[in-house]
Amino acid sequence: MQKPNETDSFRLLLEKKGLKFTRERRELIQEILRLKTHFDADGLHELLKSKGSQISRDTVYRTIPLLLECGVIQKSVGDGRREYFERTSVKGHHDHMVCIQCGKIIEFHSDLIEKIQTEVCSEYGFRLVFHDHRLFGHCKDCAGK
Repeated sequence: MQKPNETDSFRLLLEKKGLKFTRERRELIQEILRLKTHFDADGLHELLKSKGSQISRDTVYRTIPLLLECGVIQKSVGDGRREYFERTSVKGHHDHMVCIQCGKIIEFHSDLIEKIQTEVCSEYGFRLVFHDHRLFGHCKDCAGK
């Protein structure tokens, strides 16, 4: 059986939750699927408005958790003043290490971390929907100073 694409995954989640796949939600996911960079909710809203969309800021903010839940996007890192996101399919699922001295961001994936978090969730009877894993510290250049 073929794995559902991102739009299908989003549509299936909406259906499961009894929500409609509205014109605004369709415009939103189509725009996200065109993005290749990190984005924040306000920037996404402004981008859609600049293209003539009538989508409200509230719709963007209410839809982001749904896109996180179905795995279309994941939380990312940004300037620290707001939450940033990125498409999961661009680089696959990954986590981030952030240098608190120079701001360098290192993207990584660890099967061991993924396995441990699954085991911990199972141990506590917790159903994981999505996670935001960021490590803060000093990169090798700054640690040597």
